[in-house]
Amino acid sequence: MHTIFILEDDRELRESIRQALEEASYRVFAASSVQEGKDIAEKNTFDLAVLDVNLPDGDGFDFCRWLRQKSGAPVLFLSARDLEEDQLAGYEAGAEDYVTKPFSMKVLRKKISLILVREGKEKAIYDDGYLRIDMDRGTAERNGQSFQLTPTEQRIVKKFIENRGRLLTYQSMLDALWDEGAQLLDKHGLAVNIGRLRRKLEDEEHTYITNVYGMGYLWK
Repeated sequence: MHTIFILEDDRELRESIRQALEEASYRVFAASSVQEGKDIAEKNTFDLAVLDVNLPDGDGFDFCRWLRQKSGAPVLFLSARDLEEDQLAGYEAGAEDYVTKPFSMKVLRKKISLILVREGKEKAIYDDGYLRIDMDRGTAERNGQSFQLTPTEQRIVKKFIENRGRLLTYQSMLDALWDEGAQLLDKHGLAVNIGRLRRKLEDEEHTYITNVYGMGYLWK
């Protein structure tokens, strides 16, 4: 499940966008001012930001530049300012797209979807709504709690997710991890690292890695 952040001071429009995105199975954070938006961005992570330009306590372009320094999340501007110079200012601030009001909600959702697909191809991200893993950065977030993976754990989880639903034999994992620089010599070393990884990623209600006895491991 992807998370979208909306910064829009028009309450009716903000709630309409929120409803449309939640109906499309996105998780949504929303704010009506720059200060509220900064408070949300400091405490949460999201996959894309939808920003208005004219805000009661600041400028959406400035907020975009602030956000780009803090987060790699792409930005889409949604504004009544439709002059060419405004649109160019949005792109120069770091936006992926600039949509002028009035707009079609279907078109907005399609633009958001396309940006997220493109970002997903560029970044190795796993996100099922409970567990989010950035495999390039080696970071994970479980139920809102963030933690760092070791380089070996990072390689293991990437291998699992690339082969989700497929059995990985002990030897195939050891060979692949050795080729990538993880010097695990035997099944015991592999089991120790996977056990440590499971303690980070799983709880009683969420199980991802299964040990198929005598054969290998499977990411469900």
